Amino acid sequence: MATSNAVATWEGKLKEGKGTFKAQSGAFSGAFSFGTRFEGKKGSNPEELIAAAHAGCFSMALSAALEKAGHPATRIETRAAVTLETVDGAPKVTRSALEVRGKVPGIDQAAFQQAAEGAKKNCPVSKALQGNVEITMDAKLA
Repeated sequence: MATSNAVATWEGKLKEGKGTFKAQSGAFSGAFSFGTRFEGKKGSNPEELIAAAHAGCFSMALSAALEKAGHPATRIETRAAVTLETVDGAPKVTRSALEVRGKVPGIDQAAFQQAAEGAKKNCPVSKALQGNVEITMDAKLA
């Protein structure tokens, strides 16, 4: 299996400092700060990266499941909303809410929902989050 790598650097104090992250592949990089992570200021944060990973992983898992069932998807679009809350006085990722819309010829909503439930349970990022983060899903055919 593949190993993925990224580097993050933080400089300075917590509230006044600044951070950067970069994928080893060079495919993405960005900056983050206390404000972008905890105060809703414009910019990226680690939880946004978790959301992107979950949305991408889920979309691929659902595509594979639909293809295996004989109904290859034309398009799968997944939005993941990852929530960071204070729990027992400390920040904690508490939820990843998936919203998926699929264009899948020859399939009904019930079959799409069943495939989506399987992908939610079995994608590697979902498996990494299970037991620690609530994962919800709204799946609909487009």
